[in-house]
Amino acid sequence: MGALRYGYVTAPLLGAIWAFTIAVTVSVSFAFATGEAFKPSLWLSLILGALAGVAALKLPGRWAGVGAVSLAFALLGAAGFGAVLTGEGVSLGMTLLAGACTGFFTALPLAVFLEECTWGELTRHEFEEAVIRFFTGIGYIFFTAIVVIPFYVMVMTSLKSQQALLQNPLDFSLDLSKGWDLFRSYSELFADFGFGGYLMTSLLVSVATVAITLAFSVPGAYAVARLRFRGQAAFSRSILLIYMVPMIVLALPIYIVFSMVGLRNSIFGIILIYPVTTIPVALYMLQGYFRGLPAEVEEAGLMDGLSRLAVIWKITLPLSLPALASVSLYVFMIAWNEFLLAFMLLDDPSKFTLTRGVAMLNSSEIPRQHLMAGAVIATVPIMVLFLGLERFMTKGLTAGSVKG
Repeated sequence: MGALRYGYVTAPLLGAIWAFTIAVTVSVSFAFATGEAFKPSLWLSLILGALAGVAALKLPGRWAGVGAVSLAFALLGAAGFGAVLTGEGVSLGMTLLAGACTGFFTALPLAVFLEECTWGELTRHEFEEAVIRFFTGIGYIFFTAIVVIPFYVMVMTSLKSQQALLQNPLDFSLDLSKGWDLFRSYSELFADFGFGGYLMTSLLVSVATVAITLAFSVPGAYAVARLRFRGQAAFSRSILLIYMVPMIVLALPIYIVFSMVGLRNSIFGIILIYPVTTIPVALYMLQGYFRGLPAEVEEAGLMDGLSRLAVIWKITLPLSLPALASVSLYVFMIAWNEFLLAFMLLDDPSKFTLTRGVAMLNSSEIPRQHLMAGAVIATVPIMVLFLGLERFMTKGLTAGSVKG
């Protein structure tokens, strides 16, 4: 490790690895966006990246160095010696643009990574700061890629025609001249496959699941957190035991019982069974939050003559709104995305939830763009809801975990 703590070693090493990472990222991005052939060159990207690392230390001025490296990457790419190589049919302009992007996104982060480094021996702080910034950048690229790429492929495929998918399934570019015809798959799902009804059914089931879950988990969590009764400790520790049993193991008995009592293939049956999977986790989250509330506030209410139920309603619940919001959002997401029980218990297409409806599209008789459009319809509402209320969920989960 000591041999690495020299600027003339650290800079080329980080530059080589970073340049190859950027070359892969740029190649995938340009290939997805244009449908043309782009691929990273391992050895050329390592060599050019090492030189870019040296340039980050030697060239005066950050932006002058970034500009020089970007220009060099673009010209080398056009000459066939770039970090990103292009196939036949790729225009010179796209080749120059790919090279320039590779150079820019290589040089600018390297300038930030190596900002405190010098050419000679590095202090421990300078070396660790450069390495931490480097791995932070790698982490950003990795997590962005695993989140964005599947969603991008899903959306782009849903906007393609059957003919375009047959010609080149890996071409994710868009022909904007088609205008609103790009959204034909979505309009056909709502007009011919009843996805409007699936959306409303999923919304109804999810809201009902949240209401039933809170109705049972709030008094249960309060009892575990505040009251003293025989078996309280054992009950508190065994709340999540149900999650040790795989749901597929429970699905068959549930299927048999629901068939015997006539609840199979009914939305009412789904609303009854979903809270079974959500109440334990909601109870566990809420009991931790309730324990963190100051008991003196509730005792003051009792001394003022309030009943226990009045204390819960007027004092405890208003103080627990962040936890209630996070639990509601979490339960809503579980109910919205649940598939196994819906698949086992629902046979009538008119009663399908959204996830069950999307599974119905997974057929050789239905075009693949319809399946992708259904997946987008199922994903976007819950994603918007999560991004809008994420701060409440984080606050509630954090409070429960720390104070519980």
